[in-house]
Amino acid sequence: LLGPGLCHTDAVTTSFSQDTATSQPTATSNGTAQSMEGNYTAITQHCWDYFVYLMRNVLTSELCEWKVISRPYSELQNCLEGWAERLNYSYPNALAEQYIFQSHHIYFHNCTLEHPVYFDPPEDVLLAMIIAPICLIPFLVTLVIWRSKDGKAQ
Repeated sequence: LLGPGLCHTDAVTTSFSQDTATSQPTATSNGTAQSMEGNYTAITQHCWDYFVYLMRNVLTSELCEWKVISRPYSELQNCLEGWAERLNYSYPNALAEQYIFQSHHIYFHNCTLEHPVYFDPPEDVLLAMIIAPICLIPFLVTLVIWRSKDGKAQ
């Protein structure tokens, strides 16, 4: 479904350790040997490998904490988007979406809440929501009385 090279099922371990390169990807300059799409395909694989490298430092219990995963996730997105822009390749594109979906499938599939937890609003918001209608009632009563004292038949 996602093509060869995208499914890194061996990356799903408790420590997420995988032997990958740590350097940022670089574009190949041989435009005759590879098309623009071929260049982008090769570079996106390096973006993915770097993302996997960053995610191996994330503990399983921290996979759903945005403070922990925001850097690797943003690095993946910035890498995919940045190289697409440099190579004048459209973004978003199908290949970049496949990598984003793959990251969610491998690392973040258990992060959705089936029943969202609702919290009470802050006290100042709650107080404003209670007092506003209470203050509006005397104004509306005064308006009705003033309009009914007019004496003209409606």
